[in-house]
Formats: sequence, structure tokens, C-alpha cells
Amino acid sequence: MSPTFRALEVRNYRIYAAGAFVSNIGTWMGAIAQNWLVLTELTDHSSQALGLVVGLQFLPFVVLAPFTGMIADRYPKRRILLATQSFMGSLMLLTSILVFTGTIRLWMMFVMAALLGSAMAIDNPARQTIVSEMVPIDTLANAVALNSASFNAGRLIGPGVAGLAIAQWGTGLAFLLNAISFLAVIAALSTLRPGEMLPTPLARGRGAIRDGFAYVKRRRDIQLVMLLVFVFGTFGMNFQITTALMATTVFGKGPTEFGILGSVVAIGSFTGALMSARRGTARLRTLLLALSGFTVASTAAALAPSYVTFAVLLVVLGFTALTALTTANAMVQTRVDPLLRGRVMALYMAIFMGGTPVGAPIIGWIGDVFGARWTIGIAPVAIGITLIGVAISLMRSENVRVSFETQPRPRLLISSEPVRSRVTEPVLEEAQ
Repeated sequence: MSPTFRALEVRNYRIYAAGAFVSNIGTWMGAIAQNWLVLTELTDHSSQALGLVVGLQFLPFVVLAPFTGMIADRYPKRRILLATQSFMGSLMLLTSILVFTGTIRLWMMFVMAALLGSAMAIDNPARQTIVSEMVPIDTLANAVALNSASFNAGRLIGPGVAGLAIAQWGTGLAFLLNAISFLAVIAALSTLRPGEMLPTPLARGRGAIRDGFAYVKRRRDIQLVMLLVFVFGTFGMNFQITTALMATTVFGKGPTEFGILGSVVAIGSFTGALMSARRGTARLRTLLLALSGFTVASTAAALAPSYVTFAVLLVVLGFTALTALTTANAMVQTRVDPLLRGRVMALYMAIFMGGTPVGAPIIGWIGDVFGARWTIGIAPVAIGITLIGVAISLMRSENVRVSFETQPRPRLLISSEPVRSRVTEPVLEEAQ
């Protein structure tokens, strides 16, 4: 099998990925339906209202992160996912009923977003880390990248189908199809072979939450990645808001064209995920280059003179964004102690997703006050400043040195500990 798809050689992962792919299509349909419902049916194109809905959906990632990570490390991940996926599917079914009956109100969308976000906060650490129980550690980075590819393959299909469904039958059908899609991943989880899993020992005893924070506090490499993804998630990963505003207020397009923009982003994202899967090893240089490319592309997108130009630039934005996110995710997962992986990944997702409750209302306010183009233009400013600060910090670090201990070529190693004769813990490495 091609190196790009080598994780699919594992039966359990292959079944899980197939179910997740179907569910991902539905997830993107639901996201498009939510945005269109809030912008055009429940408000008069209020970007602040949409920002609040998106913010409420991701706020639980911050509030619940210490507990959700502990849950992922303490209980069987498959059981956690069966419960959370069933609950989220039920929420989408209820939303579709409310829309079909004409009883949906904006405050209900706020409640639904908060409930969905709470379930996602529990679901995400378990979903991120269950992959490590399906595939060997040397295939984990590939599996993480293929997860992103599956997510964005769904993004290629979901938004376009949602746009057509909304134009013909309304947002209720898109929510209903999303609810049905959850059955695919539930079925996949139910058919996994437990005997072929590689379960991580479950955490026991007190202090589990504190241990996760203490571990990250000792790891400067993980802290640096979390800083980058926080700024990126807060100001850069707001495609739900920015594409909706650009499509409706700048270019005057309808639901079909809006849905197409989501699929266009996914073309670049899907390509970036596949490239990451083929690359195999997650490196710091790849992360920094991807964020730099995103900064340039988002500047151009904010200035795009036409819908077509904007759509083309979204391909580049999708490619650089997914390359950065996949690399950051794999760097964290492959460098942490397996016993603490759930807690660290919960903190990682809280840092990344937690930027959305901060950024989404700000982006919405910027859109109302300064115009839709500035909802994109703020990203290169914030990310560019952060990249400059990180570069200066790395160059000035007293602990930067070249090691020839075990590598055939020099590696730049950065450790938060005083320089010693050997590095005793995984550290940041600059790609060769």
C-alpha cells in the first residue's frame, strides 16, 4: 500500500475511518445549515449573532478541558465515543424538527450550540487518542493525517450538498441528514474488534488533572505548539464566519455559492492532509512554514476583488491551514507519555478550540464595524506578529544547540531544562 495510506492496512482503523468519513459529510452539512439559518432566517445577516453561536459551541472546550482529558484517560474510549456520538446525533435530530415545525428561535440555537459544544468537548480527546489504540506508534502520525484527510474529504462534499439542499428544501433537511450521518460512526465503533486494539493503561488514583497540567508545564516544546495553535485558532480558523460574510455581504451570493466556498476550502485542506500523511514525520519547520504561508494567503484573500479570486485563494488557505494543524496535532500526540495523552490532547484542543469563543465574537464585531474583509485581514496581523516573536525567541534561546548524538545529520534541539550532556526528554526539532 502507498505510504500515504499505510494506516488503512489496520482493519479497525479502516472501519473507523470509513464511518467517520460519512459522519464528517453530515457534520459539514450541519455547519453550513447552522450558519445559514442564523444569518438569513433568525437574524438579518448579524455577524455578531453568528459569532456568539460559534463561540458558545466551542466555549466548553475551555471550561471542561481538565475533566474531559481525565475522562479520556480513565475510561474506555470506545464507550465514551458511543455515548457522545449518540447524544450529538439526537441534538441534530431535535434541531431539524424545530426547523421543520417553524418553532426554532435564536435563543434555541444558543442553547443547542452550548449543548453540542459540551458533547464535543468530551468526544474530542477520546476521538483524538483512540487512534493511538488502533495503530502502532510508528503509524500514528500517518493516521492523524488521514483523519484530517477524511474530515476534509467530507468537507468537499458536505457544504456543496448542504447548499443545494437548503436552496431546494430548506435548512431542516440539512440538519436531518447530519443527524442520520452519526449512525455511520456509531456502527463503525460497534464493529471494532477489541482483541486487535492496543489499549493504553487507564489512569487511576487522585491528582489526574493536576498531573496533566504539570506535564505540560515541564515541556517547552508542547507549550510552543500550543501558543501557535491558540493564535491560529483564535484569529485564523474562522472560516464559518468569514466565508459566510464574504459570500453574502461582499459578493452578494446565495446559499449555493456559499456552500461551494466551503468545498473549495476543503480542496486545499484535503490536499494538505494527504501531503502530511505522505510526509509521515511532524516537524517544527513544517509548522512554521505553513503558518507563514497562511499569513500571506489570508492577506491576499482579504483583498480579493471578486468571488472567483476569493475562491481560488481559499484553496491555498485550506492547504496551509490543514498542514499547520495536522503537523501540530501529530507533534503533540507522538511526543507525549501515552498515560497522559488524553489529558494533554484535551488541553491542546482547549487551547486551539478555546480561542474560538474569544475570537468568534471579536471577528463578528469587526465584521459589523469595519466590514467583512477585515474579518480575514485580522488573521495575518495576529499570526505574523506571533511568528516573528517565536522566531526571535528561538534564535535567542540559551538552550539552542546542535546535537550529533543519535542522528545522521545535525538536529536543532530546544529544551526548557538547563543544558546538559544529553537530552532526556522529547524536545522540539527543526526539520532537516
